[in-house]
Amino acid sequence: MEINRRSLLKSAGLAATLVATGGLSALATEDKKKVALNVAHITDVHIRAGDKAPERFKSCLQEIINKHKPDFFLNGGDSINDASYDNVVRDQVTEQWAIWDDCVKMLSRYELHSCIGNHDTWWKAPSKTDGMYGKDYVVKRLKIPNRYYSFSKKNWHFIILDGNNDKISLDDAQYAWLQQDLEKLPANTPTLVMSHYPILGTTQVLVGGGHSDCKKLKDLFYKHRDKVKVCLSGHNHLSDHTTYNNVLYCCNGAMSGFWWGKGDAESAGPGYYLETPPGYAMLKLYEDGSVENTYFPHSF
Repeated sequence: MEINRRSLLKSAGLAATLVATGGLSALATEDKKKVALNVAHITDVHIRAGDKAPERFKSCLQEIINKHKPDFFLNGGDSINDASYDNVVRDQVTEQWAIWDDCVKMLSRYELHSCIGNHDTWWKAPSKTDGMYGKDYVVKRLKIPNRYYSFSKKNWHFIILDGNNDKISLDDAQYAWLQQDLEKLPANTPTLVMSHYPILGTTQVLVGGGHSDCKKLKDLFYKHRDKVKVCLSGHNHLSDHTTYNNVLYCCNGAMSGFWWGKGDAESAGPGYYLETPPGYAMLKLYEDGSVENTYFPHSF
């Protein structure tokens, strides 16, 4: 009897705690939540020949398809290893983009929405009139409508930004467009924002590389706090989840990890950069506007 009594009291206490904290309601709500979209976020692929990078990238894409069955892919930039350094020549740029094209052929059944990374653009083309110079060429290679753009799926809205401007920021025209894009959305439209660079978070404290206009963007997102739910980034090759003003900021590591190399001498495993393994993220975007972002390491 004493054991039963204790069990009964324990159960009653748990029920009381759940009621007091709203736990029962939360559990019931959780059961009723419906996933609107299951989205894969890859970033910082830095594809190139060597180190079996193409084979490893393809293997990871196949893993995402088989294991997670995403509705579509988001690509956070730095798709190719590098076109930005001063010593890069035309053949290197075209070779890297050809490898990228070959790898993403396996995503032909999926939409792939990309943003521009700082290593994607060939600034050292012979002239600004060269067809491969600048961002327009990257827009063409990534098959995106513009260097920044937006689209909607189900009840979610997606905004893709270009932070490759002075001091890692949005240029004036782009910021004005972003304001208008958010303004015209119906109230309570859940919105995902993706930039190559972190807007807020921990990683830029460790290694830099964040938006210099973070306060300006934070203020705009607060104005539209009924809409903006999550901001995705890459660039820093580190995994970080930071929540501020109920917006989840996720820097989702890097597909290439330590640039397809062995990793830091003091890292926790092969391919790590600092404490982050190579990997990708999967997002569950719910109809009610809530978000789950999970980082999945992949083995080399």
